[in-house]
Amino acid sequence: MPEFHIEHFGCRAARADGEAVGGRLRAAGLDEGHPSAADVVVVNTCSVTAEADRAARAFIRRTHRLNPEARIVVTGCYAQRAPEELAAMPGVAAVVGNSHKALAPEIALGLAHQPDPSGDAIPAPHSNLVTLQSLLAAGAPGSAPIWADDNFAHSFIEEAQLVPGEQTRPNLKIQEGCGNRCTFCVIPQTRGASKSLPRAAVMRQVEGFIAAGGNELVLSGINLGRWGWDLPASEGQPRATLAGLTRQILQNTQLSRLRLSSIEPMDWNADLIALLAEFGGTRLARHAHLPLQSGSDAVLRRMHRRYRPWHYAQKVETLLKAAGPELTLGADVMVGFPGETDAEFEETVALIRALPFGYLHLFPFSPRPETRGWALHAASPVAPQAVEERMVALRTLAAEKSKIHRLRFIGRELDAITLHTPPALARKNRTSALTENFLPVEIDGLLPANRLLRVRISGLNAEGTLEAIEAGMPSPSPEVLIHSSRPLWQSV
Repeated sequence: MPEFHIEHFGCRAARADGEAVGGRLRAAGLDEGHPSAADVVVVNTCSVTAEADRAARAFIRRTHRLNPEARIVVTGCYAQRAPEELAAMPGVAAVVGNSHKALAPEIALGLAHQPDPSGDAIPAPHSNLVTLQSLLAAGAPGSAPIWADDNFAHSFIEEAQLVPGEQTRPNLKIQEGCGNRCTFCVIPQTRGASKSLPRAAVMRQVEGFIAAGGNELVLSGINLGRWGWDLPASEGQPRATLAGLTRQILQNTQLSRLRLSSIEPMDWNADLIALLAEFGGTRLARHAHLPLQSGSDAVLRRMHRRYRPWHYAQKVETLLKAAGPELTLGADVMVGFPGETDAEFEETVALIRALPFGYLHLFPFSPRPETRGWALHAASPVAPQAVEERMVALRTLAAEKSKIHRLRFIGRELDAITLHTPPALARKNRTSALTENFLPVEIDGLLPANRLLRVRISGLNAEGTLEAIEAGMPSPSPEVLIHSSRPLWQSV
């Protein structure tokens, strides 16, 4: 059978898209391999920054150079934003925007089963494949065919059943698109309006994941807190909400652990927070990722964000009351938004310093075409040197916050799930794991992936990762803390 490879770029939701494509290709009988030898290579792109675009282009060029016969299918946000640009690249055989992402597996299968360079036809499975002839007919001369429009009618992929495989804790993407229109963000153009996976489809995936031996499942989306808003209301039934769906999963299934991915601050409503108080630390992970972007009121207004710094702080306080101090709080923070002054940046520093963050995702502002931020940047850019200095300052602060948070757990017991351990770590007789409250740990001894266990935190190693032993086991050595100069935020 032909081989395929998928290269992922971008967020958890984008990763879930790629995993769904891979699941359909595996279900059709294709083998997964290295891009240097694969018959078809799917490049699942991001376009949130210019650097993300550059990384995708570099991978496409490298793949074509190493494997000239590979048929490269480019999908994702970059493919939606600038399909013609990608279609003109050597080696690209098809460009599938997010609007037609549901067709990506079929298109990749059609390319995988086209005749090989020797002229011999590769047998195709009995399915409704997109034929090579239709692919060639769809493309403009000198470029690859493009599937992309503004309707987003085929944006949800019909996923193969999620199982614990390469990803011990797979993402189940239940929501697509966003209508918030933040001035810096290209997502409304690349993913369209908010769409929700129907409740019945979500529950089928959860039940199937449990039946396959899955223990931890992550609900993800582009704007996860808006799940259900677009679904039709049933007579006599309350409107579908993320809180209602989460409660149904926790009450009506035997899923051992559910984790919620990034949720906008104001979408953490009373019902959702109440679930943290009720199930947090048992079956609902005590982990909340609330995008912050800036701690300055003026900058948040220019960004068209729908909260103020004091709203954010109040929401964090409410979450901590519900989940307790074991909650690991994470945030996205943008540096160098157009017009950001030294004083506005210091407001961000002050807010971050005041809140108990366990980690931060930091990134510089990147102007995206067709956004209001593009024009703002042209009128009032922040000097690159100032951006880099502010990034350094926040990396240092993020490392301090992460270290303080992690050190609090030394000597304590936490629930964890084992992950696929890298060979280098396995040779040290240690196992990779993640605690229920989102702390990376290395456990003494070799254990299989996807095992739930109780661990006792024994120290912090030079890489910023917590060390642990199974609860009830004797400690192999005295507890020793190894301090590191490496920013801990890189470890999350």
